[in-house]
Amino acid sequence: MAPHHGPARPEQEVSAWRPRVPGVVEVFHAHFTEYAYPMHVHDAWTLLIVDDGAVRYDLDRHEHGTPHDTVSLLPPHVPHNGSPATPHGFRKRVLYLDGTHLPDDLIGSAVDRPDLRDPQLRLRVGQLHTALDHPGDELEAESRLTLIAERLHAHLRPSAPAPTGDPALARTLRELLDERVTEGIALDEAARLVHAHPAHLVRAFSGAYGIAPHQYLMSRRVDRARRLLLDGRPPGEVAAATGFYDQSHLTRHFRKLVGVTPGRYSRDRDQHRG
Repeated sequence: MAPHHGPARPEQEVSAWRPRVPGVVEVFHAHFTEYAYPMHVHDAWTLLIVDDGAVRYDLDRHEHGTPHDTVSLLPPHVPHNGSPATPHGFRKRVLYLDGTHLPDDLIGSAVDRPDLRDPQLRLRVGQLHTALDHPGDELEAESRLTLIAERLHAHLRPSAPAPTGDPALARTLRELLDERVTEGIALDEAARLVHAHPAHLVRAFSGAYGIAPHQYLMSRRVDRARRLLLDGRPPGEVAAATGFYDQSHLTRHFRKLVGVTPGRYSRDRDQHRG
């Protein structure tokens, strides 16, 4: 007689980590089919997007839901639960954020309107998760997070839009990035050095040059990598010399900007020398 294994266990997939990005306490990705969260609280803000299925939850004794195009922001210290709203469960991506970008005085507004229908915001949250999944892309993650926080502020506490044009500030940041191509710089440090709010700094740079600060920095690094590869240095050594986290980090950005991998680029060089 075949052994009896009992009923199939509900499918659960979980991935969690703490990135090196100020303000992000934890990144949490999960796929649950039947699991339901009981009432509980967090001491951090919960920024949630659902990629498949839907979640229903109670927050402050009111029922809410998370359709596919919604970004949900659950405030700290306010009890909530959560359960699948579809037969096949849900797949979600969550960021737990401390008070660096979202102060406590936004809690009341978040309790009243935790689910935000904003396609641009949802796109940016997804892009942030992608950046957080790649060590070495911390400047990109910090830039995306500060713009997300600014948009969340606009939803929860509407006010006049912040000015974006500031060519002198953009030029100062570009000079700073040029000085630190290899070692890099955190967005908060750059903002302190140039005496500007991080979100304004990112917007001023992007408005002046048509490219975000992290894209500019990666472009400069890839240019340096190209020269070293043409000098005959191996990709692993080039990655370390040009400020990339590791060789795979170099390969991803090099392919994006050049169209081929560093190894292929080196081989083409050797063929032309033959």
